[in-house]
Amino acid sequence: MVKPVSNAISIIRFLTLSGTPERASDIARELSINPSTCFNILRTLVAEGMIDFSALSKTYTPGLGLAKLLDHLVTQGQRLDVAKPLMQELAARFHVTATLWRQMGSDRIVLVSSETSPSDLRIDMAVGQRLPILMGASGRLFAAHMNLDISTMQAAFNKVRWARPLSFDEYLAQVALARECGWAIDDGYFSAGIQTIAAPIRERNTGIAATLSAVMFRGQHTPEDIKKIGEAVRKLANKLSSLLY
Repeated sequence: MVKPVSNAISIIRFLTLSGTPERASDIARELSINPSTCFNILRTLVAEGMIDFSALSKTYTPGLGLAKLLDHLVTQGQRLDVAKPLMQELAARFHVTATLWRQMGSDRIVLVSSETSPSDLRIDMAVGQRLPILMGASGRLFAAHMNLDISTMQAAFNKVRWARPLSFDEYLAQVALARECGWAIDDGYFSAGIQTIAAPIRERNTGIAATLSAVMFRGQHTPEDIKKIGEAVRKLANKLSSLLY
């Protein structure tokens, strides 16, 4: 546990629950924080916009930056709620599981939403699971937009446990194809017996922000149907780009 971080969170929580302006000395006493340490943390939080300081009354209150951060989180959740029926429609139309992935740090992606088809036999995926950023159809899309040099990408590639043999040259060719087509495919390399198709969800002016994937059993669809699903996923991903970002 990092004590300064814990103290900063305690201060923010205290000011939020208090509902009234508080002096530094009162905050330090209430939270049992060294007064000098408390003052330095307060000054840092003010500089970051998380809390506000009144020079007139020498008191602290929750800041606009904190309000904006919370508003952003709520808004993202609401936007995901808007995306769910569209993902459900895709899942039902093609008898697949529709998933939404976001980048988490520099080397992972995380599943933030999953909608299954109403069919009896379906693939369930748990929200919150994390994968190496290069894995799956989504991984090929992130690889296509990360501008990594070949040696860095190969080092990351070599750390991935693939379900069936895949050479780095084959992977690079699949990344290039995904960049050209606007959607990517993973044919059983992510998980044995599972095929995934993904398309990028783009954030305005900043490139790829997330991916939309259709997850199905290998052999479930014909090559012609795979192309139709790929285009449907790409079109919905474009629509979600405007809804989510």
